[in-house]
Amino acid sequence: MAEKKLSFAIFGNPYRALAAQSMCEVLEYLSQRNADVYVEETFYNALDKRNIPNTAVKAIFKGDRFKADCAISMGGDGTLLKAASKVGAKNIPIIGVNLGRLGFLAEVLPEELHQTLDDIYTANYGIDERAVLIMETKTQLLHIRPYALNDIAILKRDHASMITIHASVNGEYLVSYLADGLIISTPTGSTAYSLSNGGPILVPQSRSICLTPVAPHSLNIRPIVLTDDVEIRLEVESRSHNFLVAVDGRSEKLSEGSSITIRKAPYKIRIVKPKTHRYFSTLRTKLMWGADIREHE
Repeated sequence: MAEKKLSFAIFGNPYRALAAQSMCEVLEYLSQRNADVYVEETFYNALDKRNIPNTAVKAIFKGDRFKADCAISMGGDGTLLKAASKVGAKNIPIIGVNLGRLGFLAEVLPEELHQTLDDIYTANYGIDERAVLIMETKTQLLHIRPYALNDIAILKRDHASMITIHASVNGEYLVSYLADGLIISTPTGSTAYSLSNGGPILVPQSRSICLTPVAPHSLNIRPIVLTDDVEIRLEVESRSHNFLVAVDGRSEKLSEGSSITIRKAPYKIRIVKPKTHRYFSTLRTKLMWGADIREHE
């Protein structure tokens, strides 16, 4: 029986030193498997300047205008977040190749990539399904993609004054945050910006959303964990009459009075999970979670 022909969409960070070498190895492998290879335009152009052989590349694409059986993200966690925003609801698995430092989401090491691709061809791989948030506003047109795998942050724009964020959940008033901002995170994003602001770690399959204030004015304001079937509505007041909203790091200025609604998106992001990797082990090794940092005498 002839091997099934597969197609791959490749995203990458052109500034990673290992990207060019790893890309050569990927293209050689996929060429031998007679795969259809599509490369995101910005990454392709950066590699083209380094004279990477491109005979195995069938076409280049912009944004989310591609069809593929699988996506490959070559970089770090930031690259995977960008790839996830383009993959969106396509329901295809993403292989996150870690060419960076942390690699909490992008767990596949370069030396593990060939084996991971072998597993893709034999359908012998695990999948981590990660929830996504969607943000909507009826009062202002958004120019950024409103879907977040990690978090949506409401932030002040100026250095002098805090903002007031009136929050309600399923139509019921929750609290007014007087703070530098508010982070609404998925379990995936709980180990990112939210964690650095004192938020809890949420297990990926916990079906929860966390609201974590940024530098709150009151010590009585603490992070709160909600079920992920709720609808969160936010109204923002600011002395500068505007504020920033950041969706997985993609930011846009909104005007005071903009009503923001946040809820779980109707799709999930599917990340290929190496069989030898475990979530709690990753917490301990990558984030040094639970490590005794006291000096040993």
